[in-house]
Amino acid sequence: MTVLDGAAMARAPRSRGRSTPIRSRVAVALKYLSLVLAGAVVLVPLAAVLLTSLRTNSEMADGPSLAAPNNWINLHNYVVAFNDGRMLRALWNTSFILFFSVLGTVLIGSMTAYAIDRFHFPFKKLVMALFLIASLVPSVTTQVATYQIVNNLGVMDTRWAPVLLYMGTDIVSIYIFLQFIRSIPVSLDEAARLDGANSFTIYWRIIVPLLKPAIATVVIIKGVAIYNDFYIPFLYMPDDNLGTISTSLFRFKGPFGAHWEVISAGAALVIIPSLVVFLALQRFIYNGFASGATK
Repeated sequence: MTVLDGAAMARAPRSRGRSTPIRSRVAVALKYLSLVLAGAVVLVPLAAVLLTSLRTNSEMADGPSLAAPNNWINLHNYVVAFNDGRMLRALWNTSFILFFSVLGTVLIGSMTAYAIDRFHFPFKKLVMALFLIASLVPSVTTQVATYQIVNNLGVMDTRWAPVLLYMGTDIVSIYIFLQFIRSIPVSLDEAARLDGANSFTIYWRIIVPLLKPAIATVVIIKGVAIYNDFYIPFLYMPDDNLGTISTSLFRFKGPFGAHWEVISAGAALVIIPSLVVFLALQRFIYNGFASGATK
């Protein structure tokens, strides 16, 4: 029995040693396979848009969407989409709305979070509960009242209508700023007050510089949402001269019908600005998301 037990114990480590590399190789293969599939899900539609934008109308009728164009430097579709689609005006309107909306969101959200965390006032818990309730109410259910308010303010069919709506309906940014402000020691405020600083000075000189990761997170989330939003610009800016990037793509459907090569060129023109911004600010984007996740 002793000899048999010794032989069994000698064989056991070798069998486990052989199975461990096989399992690790399978795990690595599955990991890379999942990454390849995820990359294909993202890149294949972009490749289809790019290839379609470089093809002519006759090539679209003859081949599939992923077929290579005969002329790789065919920019006719881009010229048509840029000129007839009024992409320059749409980009200007989108930039105007994006700048003032994000600026207002950062200022209002950070000030609100600072007041909630640092000041004591009656019904403070009720205010926080109302913020939470407002974030849970679907925005579609309040669109009739919102439309009437915007119309009575006299900003209907102007670029200020979506700016006001984007600034006043972002509860998520308040909670993001609130989580960051709670991590800032109150002793910094007390030391500044001993030096004669008032509440606004403390907010501007101490709180805001320490909120850079939170500001980066809010700017990224809010900026992407505004850039991709279609509903609010389409509803509150029906004038063709006030179109944004998203509504300009929608209006391609009318004059160009099934000319998908022109529509794809317009979609590529929409993707280019966001891609350039991402490549230029990717370090800040990653840092902002990482800091936001830890908070």
